[in-house]
Amino acid sequence: MAGGVLVLGGGVTGEAFVATLRRLDRRVPITLVEHELVGGECSYWACIPSKTLLRPLEIIYRARLAPGAAETLSGPVDAERVFWWRDQVAGKDDTSQAQWLAKRDVKLVRGRAEVIEPGRIAVGDRELEYDHLMVATGSTPTTPPVEGLDALDYWGSREGTSAQKVPESLIVLGGGAVGVELAQFYARIGSQVAIVQNGDHLLPRVEREAGDLIGDVLREEGVDVRLAARATRVQRRNSRVSLELENGDELEAEQLLVATGRRPNVEGLGLDKLNLKLEKSGIVVDDRLSAGEGVWAAGDVTGVALFTHLGKYQARVAAVNVAGGDAHADYRAIPATIFTDPQVATAGDTSGEGAVSATWRIEDVSRTATYQRPKRPGFVKLFADADRRVLKGAVAVGPEAAEWLGQLTLAIRAEIPIDILRDTIQSFPTFSEAIYFAARELDL
Repeated sequence: MAGGVLVLGGGVTGEAFVATLRRLDRRVPITLVEHELVGGECSYWACIPSKTLLRPLEIIYRARLAPGAAETLSGPVDAERVFWWRDQVAGKDDTSQAQWLAKRDVKLVRGRAEVIEPGRIAVGDRELEYDHLMVATGSTPTTPPVEGLDALDYWGSREGTSAQKVPESLIVLGGGAVGVELAQFYARIGSQVAIVQNGDHLLPRVEREAGDLIGDVLREEGVDVRLAARATRVQRRNSRVSLELENGDELEAEQLLVATGRRPNVEGLGLDKLNLKLEKSGIVVDDRLSAGEGVWAAGDVTGVALFTHLGKYQARVAAVNVAGGDAHADYRAIPATIFTDPQVATAGDTSGEGAVSATWRIEDVSRTATYQRPKRPGFVKLFADADRRVLKGAVAVGPEAAEWLGQLTLAIRAEIPIDILRDTIQSFPTFSEAIYFAARELDL
């Protein structure tokens, strides 16, 4: 390859792509272009800092449900130390990541890239040639159409995960994964929080029962949950934010955090000069992650599902194909986790369309009695194809649900028969026992 492989975007997806490609081809020239920090959104502003912030508060709240431990708790949360831990894990320094690229003989070019023509891009006053182009430019937060928002200095998800001070009060606009995670974090660390969701339940992309359960948990923890509430106007009065709702209600707080979704980063890259199909959801790719002749795309920019782990998976598939192999992406069992307490984990198709389903409450497995007192609600819900007798999807709500739902991700992906799942020995006492009971209850 004369020009080699050029990667636009040094986030986790881009890193996964170059790591896989370098393992498969030790000699191909690889250049990676990044205009911010190598490691990307997930490493510095999203997944890693947010989960680190959530952990200390989760431990405290779980300890309150453990007789003997609860009695030892006293004093307020040390917010300064919570933020210190986050900064140790997700400090805004990509030196180690740049060194990681160098060790793999990947050339790092810093700056914004723009396609000049097929096979050639510009980064500032430099021009780079390529034989294969991987677009892994991720996504960026969307801004809802609320009057006055553009003129307001508000928080997005980056500011929400990077703050060094706990606001006295906070309005969270958006009840998706980011909104509910940060609403719970700030409520637990001391803010008076209100969360505003346009739809009639939180977590609109997840099984409604899960969204309703998390809504109840947030209310119990003092969060003002506003559902079917559309924000119409926002302004700052003195030092406070005032948010007006369509029903006439008005909310006030020290700070506003907007978490209403994301869109693919495709603008300003000159992609219109390539023979690609661009849609509102992102770059259209086939199951080999090809977007056009010599052009590949992976991660949020494809719009398939905006999860870091999916971007890494797509990157691995694309790398195999760039190296001359023949790999195909399979999206039947995409897992997802919302790191609220309790966690909400899903895998596969949970729409319920053409499926039979069964639910088992985690309160009814022995592990719950050994884990917390009083017992807290949670469940496992399975969706199965009755004709083929295999799983299509699964939802779990409970402590560390993502960890014990992993077996269902595999069961969906491998199309393991329900009879095998029913015959699988689940360790006792674990939350995984709920999987056996839910599978047993499927009407097949």
